[in-house]
Amino acid sequence: MYDAILYETADHVARITLNRPQARNALTDQMIEELLDAFGRARDDDEVRVIVLTGAGDRAFCAGADLGGLGAAQRDGRPVADPEAIRASAPYRLFTAFPRLGKPIIARLAGHAVAGGLGLAAACDLVIAAEDVTLATPEVNVGLWPMMIMAIVNRNVPPKHAFRLYYTGERIGAAEARDIGLVTEVVPRADLDARVDELARLIASKSPLALRRGRDAFFAVEGRPLEDQVAHLLGELVELAGSADAKEGIAAYLEGRAPRFRGA
Repeated sequence: MYDAILYETADHVARITLNRPQARNALTDQMIEELLDAFGRARDDDEVRVIVLTGAGDRAFCAGADLGGLGAAQRDGRPVADPEAIRASAPYRLFTAFPRLGKPIIARLAGHAVAGGLGLAAACDLVIAAEDVTLATPEVNVGLWPMMIMAIVNRNVPPKHAFRLYYTGERIGAAEARDIGLVTEVVPRADLDARVDELARLIASKSPLALRRGRDAFFAVEGRPLEDQVAHLLGELVELAGSADAKEGIAAYLEGRAPRFRGA
């Protein structure tokens, strides 16, 4: 069904693979359109409870995007930002799609994550990286700046660390990326698949309804005043507490058995 990605499901997990290893899995408009379609499939499939995003091969998770299709108009023969074109562009739609996935997404980094590829990994909820991968925002080296991914990186990394990445363009190792908040866990390369599978299975065993409502609430309250956050989250808790999954979870706990969640 796809040319630039692979999509497969098993055991409540959808695995999406960027499949251009000869080009270090660099993002093209076609790949982004296919990713958006795959995200929609995973979101709408009740059998899918967790998404794993990875790149083919062990050279690169993703080397970023080309500069085409970024939402430019022409004025006096020069490209300028056009708000309507920007919102219609493939990169804009990709990076704004993550909060609406409705399901946890894990990035599996067996290769380097650079520029937009770093942003793609950082947009995921969890990032599991092999210990020998590196991450970087090298845009400044060619007279650019990581504008497209900065909003995402800034949500994960304290300012002093973010500025060092942006100003220098230097690569950092997986362990340092974990220490500054870009990566969740670092594991030996030989253990990467086992750890990603273990984590995906663990999350998939939880209530699909709680995962979706909780994740949606996380993004819904982001940046709002504390009073608004508490009011919104309390309302969500009241509704979730009345769900069949919550009742089943409590009953299973009291009976000393594993819960049988149905996502309702």
